Amino acid sequence: MTDTPSLPLRRRVQAIAAISFGTALVVIDGAIATVALPTIARDLAVDSAAAVAVVTVYQLVLVMLLLPFSGLGDRFGLKRVYQIGQLVFAAATLLCFFAKSLPFLLIVRAVQAGGAAAALSVSSALLRQIYPPQQLGRGLGINSVVVSSSAALAPTLGGLVLAIGPWPWVFASAVPFAVASLLLGRALPETRPGTEPFDIVGAILCAAMFGLVIGGLESAVHGDSPVVSAAVVAAGVFIGVLFVRRERGEAKPILPVDLLTRPVLALSTIGAFTAFIATMTTLLSLPFRLQHEYGFAPSEVGAVLAPWPLTTMIVAPLAGALSDRYPAGALGGIGMTIAVAGLVALAFLPADPGWFDIAWRMSLAGAGFGLFLSPNARLIIGSAPIDRAAAAGGLISTTRMVGQTTGATLVAALLAMGIGGGIVPPLTAAGLALIAGLCSLARLNPSLRNPPGDETAAVQPAQVR
Repeated sequence: MTDTPSLPLRRRVQAIAAISFGTALVVIDGAIATVALPTIARDLAVDSAAAVAVVTVYQLVLVMLLLPFSGLGDRFGLKRVYQIGQLVFAAATLLCFFAKSLPFLLIVRAVQAGGAAAALSVSSALLRQIYPPQQLGRGLGINSVVVSSSAALAPTLGGLVLAIGPWPWVFASAVPFAVASLLLGRALPETRPGTEPFDIVGAILCAAMFGLVIGGLESAVHGDSPVVSAAVVAAGVFIGVLFVRRERGEAKPILPVDLLTRPVLALSTIGAFTAFIATMTTLLSLPFRLQHEYGFAPSEVGAVLAPWPLTTMIVAPLAGALSDRYPAGALGGIGMTIAVAGLVALAFLPADPGWFDIAWRMSLAGAGFGLFLSPNARLIIGSAPIDRAAAAGGLISTTRMVGQTTGATLVAALLAMGIGGGIVPPLTAAGLALIAGLCSLARLNPSLRNPPGDETAAVQPAQVR
């Protein structure tokens, strides 16, 4: 695989559009199903709790397959894996129209997640091939805007589709994004496939580790047998230990332990993980507080939450562009300082807050996370060796998904303990954001830089990071 310095402008624009449509596809499909769950439960004659599996199965399979599919990208070529993923997703979506039972729908959703994982696992590595090195941060910032806007669009789009058609069309509404990505995908850069055989055993161990640990935690917070849940988690941890030991001896491990041995990349990954937990903890817990403690109507909650993603959409591309010129460690430290201030302010709301009282706090927190995440992703992708770019991209996506899942599990646990609707979640999130900020600032220490895979690596050799 060779590092493409840049593509011709017209081809680059087409390639960026292809990645943007593909990213929107994955995000929308992951979020849009929530609005259709009551309708699915009624039409398939299952209870609401069972219908939730339509969402959780998708998320679980996505987490399980991201790293294995990034390995496939290294072995068979980024463009090929990306486009096969789009095709698999589109084909599986058509099967939704034949779903007359929940088990069949869950199988279809698992296949959809497999296609989405294939595309998502290599998208960041493709961005590195598309953008000139000095514009990589800007490109990742634009990709962050696509993620945020797609997440905001999904519920509205799902509601509109349900208003005029049956629920399978909710899933089908994402197919045009797949078609557009495939058509434009001819402009994606070609990468030379690797020569090493794909590690099938490692892929199975990776999927089993994430599946058992996350599945066991989800089982515990939803009230299943504590003994069984603990046994499932323990089995996942045991497999994880075996997996990590095995991966240390691999030249190109599926779990990128070779990248995580570099202090700069390890700190970046830990910071991203805690930041995603903090984000999900806040955004999932706040609606409960607003409704139960402050009496907001459900229809008002969306407007109160909106300033966070809207601000992130503005700040993220600016932060990405800044990271092409200034140290990601400094930008991330500043961002998390702002985020901590916003989260602490959210914890100590006035007794009778109005929309503005909450909005400026949400906007402050959203700005802080936006200033942290784009430069952090740029550092991980840009600092990895080019032949490990797919692994670095898979690491970013897996960290995001596992962090969000952990945040959701944490909120469920706090709610079960009766402290999930007060000041505890935002203060917990502030502590996690503080950890992310400290990890970011630590990257400024010259002794932690590992040439050639550090912040001063070839992406921007002129910049002192």
